[in-house]
Amino acid sequence: MTTPREKYSYYVEEKALEVTDRPRKFLEAFAAVLENSSYGLALDVYTRLSTKCSRCAASCQLYQSTGEEQDIPCHRSELLFRVYRRYFTPAGNLKARLFGGFTLTDEYLDEMAEAYYRCTACRRCKPSCPMGVDHGLVTHLARWLLAEIDVIPKALLVATREQLEGVGNTSAITVPALVDTCEFLEEEFHDIYGVDDVKYPIDVEGAEYVFFPAVSDYLLEADTLMGNAAVMHLTGGSWSIGTGNFDGINYGLFYSDRMMERIVKNVVGEVRRLKGKKILVGECGHATRSAWFVPTFGGPDAPEIVNCLQYAWAQMKAGRIPLKKEKIQEKVTYHDPCNIARTGRITEEPREILKVICEDFVEMTPNREENYCCGGGGGTVSIDEIRAFRTGPMGKRKADQIRATGAKYVVAPCANCKKQLREVCEDNDLEDVEIIGLHDLLLKVIDFSHETSSHGQEEQPTQDGQE
Repeated sequence: MTTPREKYSYYVEEKALEVTDRPRKFLEAFAAVLENSSYGLALDVYTRLSTKCSRCAASCQLYQSTGEEQDIPCHRSELLFRVYRRYFTPAGNLKARLFGGFTLTDEYLDEMAEAYYRCTACRRCKPSCPMGVDHGLVTHLARWLLAEIDVIPKALLVATREQLEGVGNTSAITVPALVDTCEFLEEEFHDIYGVDDVKYPIDVEGAEYVFFPAVSDYLLEADTLMGNAAVMHLTGGSWSIGTGNFDGINYGLFYSDRMMERIVKNVVGEVRRLKGKKILVGECGHATRSAWFVPTFGGPDAPEIVNCLQYAWAQMKAGRIPLKKEKIQEKVTYHDPCNIARTGRITEEPREILKVICEDFVEMTPNREENYCCGGGGGTVSIDEIRAFRTGPMGKRKADQIRATGAKYVVAPCANCKKQLREVCEDNDLEDVEIIGLHDLLLKVIDFSHETSSHGQEEQPTQDGQE
């Protein structure tokens, strides 16, 4: 019986392969990943199929903008499939021995790096593949392999290193700075709304929820955090922010399963340190999606995951969030972050909230699972050097979507989407559009003068946001 190591060891025979140091390291990393993960099963299937029919081109917003063959998802995936067939299948190895042919080179690796970071891994193309090939998954795997030979965008590398080896979060926010921010926001509730008892509990043991927003919210999204705190206050939610780890961001999701696992385990470790029961994720698509890996990496007693949109809608249905009679009058539309909507997991809760609080809510077309990526997915939003690409070819379809709605407010419950969409609007002459979080908008219509009598009697949403 062939062992995994034997199955994936064809490349090590010196005479079967003439490559330089970097390609050899790439192949060694590829062999290790195949041996210690389930990616081999997917690649075995994908590489036996016809994967160049190009039906996925019609779903790819980048290809729709550029019309270039390199941007067709199945052609991009073929770059990795070619390496797999040549070095990790008996037929490919035998063919190379007898007839020569393709050899992995430094130039080919550079081509892969360019291709796989032009893709945002939004996975919009997956449903259009008649053979079921997940090109977003292939992009993720290719990035992981490239990362193992130190081909990583500096922005992703620095942020992840700071989170795992530095201060402990991607924005390098210290605990005193966190505390100061929370105290300032508590004062803002008094100054703006005349409310004194909205608090940001810190390091409270035994809370129902431990809160993990995108840490950048503490720097850039004050209204989102105030909306989060207001909802928890009005509903009597038991929650806490942990000083050991208060960052829901997980850039490992964008380029390395190894990094993603370490960050997920740190989140679980903080919940256990505080003796919390559930993870409450803030308005961040990829933070939510990476948290969904908690059952995989967190063990059999892993905490439950609840997104703040799910929590807010469950509490609103229960009548625990008092609202003003006046609704939002401006036209509002909603952007579906790929990481929470592409598989249909969180699409209806935010819409139901918006229908309650908005007088004029309109949909983008298409929407939900078929919505277009903001253009900065897959971590590319953090790479400022490629802004012209992100807001130009990559963001054009999203700009067209927003313009077609005529909306004043675009609700985007994701830190990365907010940054990207603001830049898309700036660079595509959408000057009158405001990108906003759902909790920012909800904060505008909360009636603090009529707090509910059920304060402290919380109705718990399930992982999927149902009662």
